[in-house]
Amino acid sequence: MSESSRRHKAEAPSRLRFAIIVVSTSRFEALKLMKHVDDPSGDLIAELLEKAGHKIVYKVLIPDDRGLIGQKISEALALSEVDSIITCGGTGIAPSDVTIETVMPLLKKTLPGFGELFRKLSFEEIGSAALLSRAIAGVADGKAVFCLPGSPQAVKLCVEKLILSEAGHIVKHAREKA
Repeated sequence: MSESSRRHKAEAPSRLRFAIIVVSTSRFEALKLMKHVDDPSGDLIAELLEKAGHKIVYKVLIPDDRGLIGQKISEALALSEVDSIITCGGTGIAPSDVTIETVMPLLKKTLPGFGELFRKLSFEEIGSAALLSRAIAGVADGKAVFCLPGSPQAVKLCVEKLILSEAGHIVKHAREKA
């Protein structure tokens, strides 16, 4: 690691407050019917972040709907107690997968390396199916934003290998004045 990267990480916040937005039409429909809903990926995100000393201040489950995704991202961006947002789900290639397309216009800066590294690491685990995986990250309104696939395996990989090590660093730079 370069000296400037080491210094920036040392100056970055070590405890962040996260919003988690889980995008799943099937889980949302079950929730509407008052059925028990397991949320393995959303729960795993929360567990990994809390285990690392971070705090979950906002968590919601919504369907694959552009309007709702945009609304919930905007709500989380407006919350002063949120430092970083993680979405989970709706990143595939089916017509109903619209998380990436909804979030991209809200980002002021994108971090293409996030998706590239995710797919590289994913390829090492699952092979060529990794090319179907879409994941993005960027910054908006002084916050780090990450969009992850919905599988627990993808969540674990993204959170453990990318988000936990860089979220504070990203937030530090996202908050800098021009």
